[in-house]
Amino acid sequence: MKSIFNDDSFNELLNRVERLNKDSAPKWGKMSVAQMVWHCQGPLNIILEKNDYGMKPSLLAKLFFKKSLYNDTPWRKGLPTAKFLKTKEYKEFDKEKDVLVSLMNELYTQRNKEEWKAHPAFGYFTKDQWGQMQYKHLDHHLRQFGV
Repeated sequence: MKSIFNDDSFNELLNRVERLNKDSAPKWGKMSVAQMVWHCQGPLNIILEKNDYGMKPSLLAKLFFKKSLYNDTPWRKGLPTAKFLKTKEYKEFDKEKDVLVSLMNELYTQRNKEEWKAHPAFGYFTKDQWGQMQYKHLDHHLRQFGV
């Protein structure tokens, strides 16, 4: 499976983000493109230990959802979004895109790090699982916007 820690996969994601523009329209869902790039910052903030969003450990999440975060099966359209990653507020596309790219670059510089802090809700992931999960989330939303 692809990982944000892999050179080719990381560059692919960056190129796809660069193909977005303020007028990009979703193929599904309710988020604007600016809201989507803001939303995609959340999981990166978690792995980079910038914000845990007040999440608590969840046995149900660990048992029923954790493996879907890093397996090869693409997420289906219209999955529910965690409340802390939702916004109805206006977001400025260029600003949010710059923050997303900055977070992606920051994470990529840590690609050789072997030990990662536990996810606040799902618990421990291996380095490979973290990288796959980050790729899968970004890929899902980039496909949502046709890039």
